[in-house]
Amino acid sequence: MPADTGFPSADAENDFLRARRGQVLSRLAAWLRREPDDVNIMLPFDEVVDALGRSGERRLGLQVIRLDSIVGSMDRTHDFDRRFRPTSGRLRERWQRLALAQRRGEPIPPIEVYRVGDMHFVSDGHHRVSVAHALGQDTIEAYVTQVQTKISANGIRFRGDLIVKNDRRLFLERVPLSGPARAAMVLSDPWAYTILSETVEAWGFRLMQDECRFLNRAEVAARFYTEEFEPVVGMLRQAGLVGNRTEAEAYLAVSEQRYRLMRTHRWDDEVIETLRTR
Repeated sequence: MPADTGFPSADAENDFLRARRGQVLSRLAAWLRREPDDVNIMLPFDEVVDALGRSGERRLGLQVIRLDSIVGSMDRTHDFDRRFRPTSGRLRERWQRLALAQRRGEPIPPIEVYRVGDMHFVSDGHHRVSVAHALGQDTIEAYVTQVQTKISANGIRFRGDLIVKNDRRLFLERVPLSGPARAAMVLSDPWAYTILSETVEAWGFRLMQDECRFLNRAEVAARFYTEEFEPVVGMLRQAGLVGNRTEAEAYLAVSEQRYRLMRTHRWDDEVIETLRTR
């Protein structure tokens, strides 16, 4: 807890002023470092769940959670920053009242949060979270509701990461892979998921033409992985052409070169060099 002057009301006022100053300094530091605009913005729950695809939820009851796992809000994203520091002075009266109560040792009711992956989103108790941060606490009591999603929430740090997650979810709806095959399809560029979807669908169409029968999406996805993706990636690994890319990115790169070869009928040193650098 920050230094105590012996006057709880004055200390609570200083707590708020320190939190506001920290929020302004954080914005200034982000501007000086030219960081993305969403670095200090808390994550909006609805956008996160929409990107990942909600599949269910269940109540877990009262738990003790880490404050640094609380990264977003159900509806108060403009009142606090990512560290739950107040973004304006209009929250001051209620904020200081809560800080004063905590400094006096009065009981504070648990907050309410939704859990997505290892992240928590506040539905009730934003001011309590903000005060707890300001007073240097590490944990807080919360009633937790866990939200299950279609794809993993791992890797989400900022709002911009939701674009990749959303496109990955759409890709897996079009190409319903599972297990190791699902895990292998990792791309850093959101648009690349659309390109990969169309690549798989085109491959499946040619397969159905060859076999003169209909295959559903799951069948096409499974056969694409075992008959096309794995063999090609295996050759790329042996040739040292994967590099620092993911396997899916390496596959797309060689797939693009194969398409160019089909159109140009060339397979010379220039094409090989282009393949190595992509």
